[in-house]
Amino acid sequence: MSAHGFELPGAAPQAGKIGGPVGAAESALGVVNKIIMVLASVALIAASLILSYSVVVRYYFKAPTYWQDEASVFLLVGATFLTAAHVQSKRGHVGIDALVGFLSPAANRVRVLLVDVASLAFCAFFSWKSWTLFHEAWEDGQVTSSTWAPPLWIPYSVMAAGMTLLCIQIALQIAVGLHKGQRS
Repeated sequence: MSAHGFELPGAAPQAGKIGGPVGAAESALGVVNKIIMVLASVALIAASLILSYSVVVRYYFKAPTYWQDEASVFLLVGATFLTAAHVQSKRGHVGIDALVGFLSPAANRVRVLLVDVASLAFCAFFSWKSWTLFHEAWEDGQVTSSTWAPPLWIPYSVMAAGMTLLCIQIALQIAVGLHKGQRS
């Protein structure tokens, strides 16, 4: 944590130290993120079990399975997108820290703010497009092209929800950083 209120990459976030609506939202999102992490862990285990089952059934019993790949992909897509907000809360996404050591704390605060704003803009666009895909898949009854043909609204909905949670997380980090920056 910098002295100017913005969390620097690699620094552990300090949740719960801000009061008011921002602090309440930060705490609530923290609880949601913890629940999602448990569910994502279960999804990863389920995907590995499904794929292992498929290998055993095809090898030993010569029985084809036609649903396992898509079921595993759906679980992995859900785990990936829904956990993005938790990873962001830890500032765990890939970042390039080459400038951190060269910039003053005030310049780093501005850099982090600009990166967060740009990330929020990109993720908000991605979220909007994901919700659009979800709506189209739902309205049109779109399904995958496989024999199993599960509905496409399933992966699109978790993708949209995950990107929306990521947008909320980034917006909260911007608000927390600005709030802490004002107190410095």
